[in-house]
Amino acid sequence: MTFFVAVFVLGGATYTVGITARQVFLAQEEEIIPVIAGSELDDIPALMRGNLASVTTSVIKGEQRRQKPPRMCEMPQDYFERQDFAPHAAQGYDRHNSYVRKYRTRRGFLNERELRAAKVAWHYFETFTQESTGLANSVGNYPSTTLWDTASYMAGLLAAYELCLIEKPEFDRRTTQLLTTIKTLELFRKEMPNKVYHTKTGAKVDYTNKPGEIGFSALDIGRFLVWLRIYKNRYPYLANTIDSVLLKWDFRNAVDSEGLLFGAYVDKETGETIYAQEGRLGYEEYAAKGFALWGFRPRLAHRAEPFLTASIFGVQVPYDGRDPRVFHSQNYVVTESYLQDGLEFGFDLPQDDSSPEWVHTDGWRAEFADRIYQVQENRWRQTGFLTARSEHNVKGPPYFTYDTIFSDGYPWNTVTPRGDYVPDHSAVAAKAALGLWALWDTEYTDVLYEAVIELYDPENGMYEGLYERGQGRVAIFTANNNGIILTSLLHKVQGPILTPYTGETEVWYTAYRDQDTRVNRNYPDPPQKEDWLPALRHSVQERADF
Repeated sequence: MTFFVAVFVLGGATYTVGITARQVFLAQEEEIIPVIAGSELDDIPALMRGNLASVTTSVIKGEQRRQKPPRMCEMPQDYFERQDFAPHAAQGYDRHNSYVRKYRTRRGFLNERELRAAKVAWHYFETFTQESTGLANSVGNYPSTTLWDTASYMAGLLAAYELCLIEKPEFDRRTTQLLTTIKTLELFRKEMPNKVYHTKTGAKVDYTNKPGEIGFSALDIGRFLVWLRIYKNRYPYLANTIDSVLLKWDFRNAVDSEGLLFGAYVDKETGETIYAQEGRLGYEEYAAKGFALWGFRPRLAHRAEPFLTASIFGVQVPYDGRDPRVFHSQNYVVTESYLQDGLEFGFDLPQDDSSPEWVHTDGWRAEFADRIYQVQENRWRQTGFLTARSEHNVKGPPYFTYDTIFSDGYPWNTVTPRGDYVPDHSAVAAKAALGLWALWDTEYTDVLYEAVIELYDPENGMYEGLYERGQGRVAIFTANNNGIILTSLLHKVQGPILTPYTGETEVWYTAYRDQDTRVNRNYPDPPQKEDWLPALRHSVQERADF
C-alpha cells in the first residue's frame, strides 16, 4: 500500500510540474525569452520554438486586434455611418515614424456603376480560367501565367466573394482547385516556382509558352505570399492547405542572411543557375513585406536606400539610386507597387494588426505614395494630360510597356522592356486610375474615375486603359488589371484587405521540426518583436538629381 501511494503521489507531482512548465512557457513570462537562431538559448528544442505564437503589435501593446469586416451584402445599412475613418492626429510623421496622410480614402457601399465594373472585371476570370487546372490566363486567351498574375486572380476571386458576386461554394471550389494545382506544380530545379507556367497543363514554360524552365522571380513570389497570407488570415479553414503549398518550396536562395531578395535565371551558355538580387524602389519593399508576413527577415529589401529624388512639377519624386549601367536593372517609377501596398496593407508594417486605419505604420511608404499621387495630379493641372501611369500590356508589338513617371533620367518616359522609347503607348492605366480613386478621395481622382469606369467589354472584362494621345482604348484584357480593379472596389467597402491572423500555432512554423529540412530550406521561426521590420523615416532631398 505504501508503494502504490508513493507511485501515485510521484506521478501526480510529475504531471503537475509538466503542465505548469508548459503553461509558463507558452504564456511567455518575462523570464522566458523567445529563441532566435544564433542566440544563447539555442539549446531549447526546435519543436518548442515552433509552438511559440507570432508576436504582433496587439500582443506587445495590449491593443485590440482589427476585425475582418463583413461581406458587403451582410453589412447593415448604417454600417458606414457607425464607422469613424477621420484622422485623430495632425498630418505628418509621429515619434514612432508612423505617418498620417492629408488625404482620405473612399469608403462606402458600391454604387450601380461600381458594382457593374466589379461584375465585368470578375467576368474576365470566369471567361479565362482553365477548367483543367484552375489557373487563370495572364492575358486574354493566351494560356500562360506567372505567380504575380495568379495572385491577381486570387485578389479578384476574394473580392468577388466579399462583394457578394459569388457565394461560398463557388469560392471554395475555385480556391481549392487553384491551391491543389499550385501545390503540384513542378518547381524550378526543385527550389521555387518557375517564372511562367502553361495554364492548361500546369507545365513549366518559357516566355514564348514553350516547355522549359527559366528561373524564379522573388518579386512575383513576394506578391503571391501576400495573397496566401490574406487568404489564410481571413479564412482559417484554408490554413493547412495553404501551408502545405509553401512547405514544398526551398527558400535557401531566395532570402539571404542580410535580408535581400534574390531571383534566379539560367545562364544561356552554361545552363547554370544564376542568383541575382531582385527588385528596385517600389516593388522591392512591397515584395519584402510579403516575405515578412511568413516570418522571414528581409530588412535590407524593405529599406528605401539607396534612393534619389527627381524634381518633377514641384514634387520630389523618389527613385532607386542604383546605377542601371552597373546593376543591369532599370529603375522604373510607376504607380502600381504603391497602390498594392495601400490597398492590401493600408501602408502598414506586416506585424501591425491593431493600429487605426488612418495611422500608417510603414510611414515612409505612405509618404512616398502621396508624392507619386501628387506629381500625377500636378501634371494634369499644368499640362491637361490625364495621368495614371503604370506598366501595362498593349495589343501587338511590343506587347508590354513600362509607362513611367520617371526612368532613365527622364520624366514621363514610356519604354519597352528592351529600353526602346515608345511615347505612343503612354496611357491612363485603368488599374492605376481606379486604385488612385480608391486611396485618394480628391477632385482629380473623380476625373480619373469618369475616364475609366465605363471602359469595359461585357464579354471580356475591363480594358487595360485609355491611350494618352487620343488613339482610343488599350484594347486588351489582363488578369492583373481586372484583379487590381476588383481590389480597389473591395477597398472602398472594407478598407485594407489584409486582416489579422486569429490562430495560435501554424503548421508552417511546426512542420519538420524533428528534421534538418527546416534549416536546409531556410524556413523561419515564428516572428518575435526583434524580427519585425523597423519603422523607418527617410530623408528628403531638396535638389534634383538628373
